[in-house]
Amino acid sequence: MGQQIHHRFTNEQVREMLARYVSGQVEGKHIRSVLGLGKTRFFYLVKQYRRAPKTFSVQYHRQGATRQLDPAIEKNILRELAIDQRAILNPAIPLKHYNYSYVRQRLQSEYRQKAALSTIIDRAKKHDFWLKNRPKKIHDREVLTHYAGELIQHDSSIHLWAPASGTKWYLITSLDDFSRFILYALLVARETVWTHLQALQSVVMQWGFPYSYYVDCHSIFRFVRGRDEIHHQDEHSIDRYDPTWKQVLQECGIKPIYALSPQAKGKIERPYRWLQDHLIRTCIRENIQALEEARKVLEQEVHQYNHVQVHSTTREIPFVRFQRALKEKRSLFRPFALPPSLRSVKDLFCFRLQRFVDPYRKISINRLELKVNGVRPRDLLILRIYPLSQELSEIRFWRENQLMDVQRIKNDNLKLVQF
Repeated sequence: MGQQIHHRFTNEQVREMLARYVSGQVEGKHIRSVLGLGKTRFFYLVKQYRRAPKTFSVQYHRQGATRQLDPAIEKNILRELAIDQRAILNPAIPLKHYNYSYVRQRLQSEYRQKAALSTIIDRAKKHDFWLKNRPKKIHDREVLTHYAGELIQHDSSIHLWAPASGTKWYLITSLDDFSRFILYALLVARETVWTHLQALQSVVMQWGFPYSYYVDCHSIFRFVRGRDEIHHQDEHSIDRYDPTWKQVLQECGIKPIYALSPQAKGKIERPYRWLQDHLIRTCIRENIQALEEARKVLEQEVHQYNHVQVHSTTREIPFVRFQRALKEKRSLFRPFALPPSLRSVKDLFCFRLQRFVDPYRKISINRLELKVNGVRPRDLLILRIYPLSQELSEIRFWRENQLMDVQRIKNDNLKLVQF
């Protein structure tokens, strides 16, 4: 009934009701109903009453002094809070609040110590490690998809993830909308078309073709005339030219969907905030400076998010929800298979160029001339360019669904900005 019995009745009132029960005047179930007690608690009180009817009392006093917090634990709590405070006060670091749950997690993992969240908050307030809470918006988020693979949220975010490095990196992430399972996450030094194609290839090769991809209107994903083309006088128009990203999606049979505002990307932004909060705090404490080291930290945090953390919207662990959807065949992922006209994944997840063959059976890419075997003058060739490394790419020359030639060229010679 909410309050304990000694808050709802006086000793005399309880004593009188128990006396009626013991004397047989009233049945026990009626007394229990009035007192709001279960059988175990009721008969315990009856036993105590029979032992000493005159001194019986439902009042009690807490035994012993309040347990003191171990000084070593308190020292580590304040140390962790001080680290957070320095980060929050630094305008270059995108942390705007304290995370007391993270401090508790840090105590367990780093110092093998335990402290209640209320204890950490109490110490934070006593030592001025707290900020006034911002008004919270009403939590009206919900899952709008019904199947795994129905909608993949894909985006990138640039931040000073590891403050000790002094360099901002891009975090590229793909997330399944139904389960909130992060399918792909990687820190990169530069955001290019190729970094997003690698993310797409990773998701498709591991899980299959999803039904749709949800992205913003960045020029990598969508061409907008008037925004992406300078010398044009007409009104803005869209989709007059398909960028590489969209061409690859179309060839994979994946529907592209575009968010028309940052607010529309809310679902992918929330995992970013969770990763941002934990990733930055861990990188600060471990003094991460190199990109590869930060990637290892990211891998640990993504594992925590996917396999341990209960999502606030679905109330389930993302990986568990994702796997159950696959097992119950509530999935729109299609098994990976190359289109019949292609020979290799290098023909699918690649850059595309069109070139006419000149009278000398050559084509030109940024003033680089290449002689192509097996072609005729005036043939229209589709060049599918797949980067093999930072230094080298493979060019696959196609004519009318037929692979004519394969050559490997240095990226410096190709001079493609998408690399």
